Amino acid sequence: MTNTLRSGIMEAPNPVRTAASLKEETEMSRAADKITALYCRLSQEDANEGESNSIQNQRTILLQYAKENHFPNPTFFVDDGYSGTNYDRPGFQKMLEAIESGRVAVCITKDLSRLGRNSSLTGLYINFTFPKYGVRYIAINDHFDTIDPNSVDNDMAGIKNWFNEFFAKDTSRKIRAVNKAKGERGEPLTVHAPYGYVKDEKDKTKWLVDEEAAQVVKHIFNLCMEGRGPMQIAKVLRKEKILTPTAYKHRQGRRTPNQANADPYYWNPNTVVHILERREYTGCTVNFKTYSNSIWDKKQRETPLEKQAVFYGTHPVIIEQEVFDKVQEIRQQRHRRTRTGKSSLFSGLVYCADCGAKMRYSTTSYYEKRQDHFVCANYRSNTGTCSAHFIRAVVLEEMVLLHMEAVISYVTRYEAHFRSVMEKRLKLSTGEAIRVRRKKLGQDEKRLAELDRLFMRLYEDNVSGKVSDQRFATMSAAYEEEQESLKAEVQTLQKEIEAQERQLENLEQFIQRVHKYTGLRELTPYALRELVKAIYIEAPDKSSGKRRQGIRIAYDLVGFIPLEELTREETA
Repeated sequence: MTNTLRSGIMEAPNPVRTAASLKEETEMSRAADKITALYCRLSQEDANEGESNSIQNQRTILLQYAKENHFPNPTFFVDDGYSGTNYDRPGFQKMLEAIESGRVAVCITKDLSRLGRNSSLTGLYINFTFPKYGVRYIAINDHFDTIDPNSVDNDMAGIKNWFNEFFAKDTSRKIRAVNKAKGERGEPLTVHAPYGYVKDEKDKTKWLVDEEAAQVVKHIFNLCMEGRGPMQIAKVLRKEKILTPTAYKHRQGRRTPNQANADPYYWNPNTVVHILERREYTGCTVNFKTYSNSIWDKKQRETPLEKQAVFYGTHPVIIEQEVFDKVQEIRQQRHRRTRTGKSSLFSGLVYCADCGAKMRYSTTSYYEKRQDHFVCANYRSNTGTCSAHFIRAVVLEEMVLLHMEAVISYVTRYEAHFRSVMEKRLKLSTGEAIRVRRKKLGQDEKRLAELDRLFMRLYEDNVSGKVSDQRFATMSAAYEEEQESLKAEVQTLQKEIEAQERQLENLEQFIQRVHKYTGLRELTPYALRELVKAIYIEAPDKSSGKRRQGIRIAYDLVGFIPLEELTREETA
């Protein structure tokens, strides 16, 4: 069948019937106060097909058709940039709302595919929803009109809807294949560069640092390193009148998928979290972070980290890898804020040396600063499981600062001796730890292989009739459960072995960090978080008549440092 375009109207040898009977004319006059819904839709894939599918072309065809056939009150409903596989489109939903409220007499589209590309749902709307509310539906180019249910073209509508769906599936397959190839080559799949970067005008696959936004990103990471949570960081940014990423991009004239907030300085804590967790700031490209089950289910699901594709050194670094890793650790140490709004730079770092429980920061609005203190979470007025481990925050700050100053002074003055002693200690501890873990890993792998053999033998016995179906189901379920448990343990052991083997690299990294704080005289949250992993508070000793209390500090990357022993060896 050949169609020709004239004055924006598609003519065909078998045009849609428009002449109405006397009964139909009466019904139309009753519906004169209703609207004629002219629905237009264009997706990115449809746009690639050419001008014939453009929104403007659809508008011209639909309006001309409505005028020539005397359909009253033509009203446009438009979805520009929406896939036909998804019916949760704003224009379509607005039209559906008008239909369900009884305000629509006729609905017209350029063709069936404009309504949608899901054959089941398109058929549901045409055959059930529209008739239920007395709506006549016309697809001009497909010569489809529900007023003539016996038309041959109407009979073909189901097949055309199936072809429209097939087109959507085929297009989706091609796009997925292209994206997979690009993603595996290391090209960033995200359409928009992360806040802090801009796309290189010469090569859109490359990102350049946006200095103004990058400073804000660094500021956010610094605030987190100081022990502030996302909500606190968001409040700081609002107070400092820093534009949100969306408002900033709008001001720069750049495209963004998000709508600007009425308040351009209103930072949402979720935005802060998104920035803190974005690995791209370390200079790497991360592809395949999310996935969807099908073209019908558009919900984006998180891809497990081990299945994401990471390409290092693809663009300039904004946040150093060690700072990023430290921030992720801090994010795991979430702690409750006190009702007063006060917070301590030690929050999330202090533990009871006896029971290992976290120590709670205790303060009230009528406390002086020197009365703020930490107390063991397992101590509750002698009814808990631990004794009264208690230390005032100001005392803890003094003790930690003194210990850090001593460690920094010793490492910078006697770096070679510190390195040799710590290397010996690390080799002894890691060597034994690696030996134990490798032994356990070998046992687990041997048991997994044995379980595979047992399962095959059990299956053969079941097939031959030696083992009943019920017995087979019970035993196979037990074997599978044990296998899953062993596989999880094997993964954990492998990660622990890798971590132990990196201990000497960690020692060098710690020494480099220490050199950054030569001459430290004041304990800052950033210095504390970068050097210290945990602080353990011992029970107070009152045997001498005076209250004496010790602390043990586990430093990041190297653990406990035997400072007294090192000092004795150096001075001996």
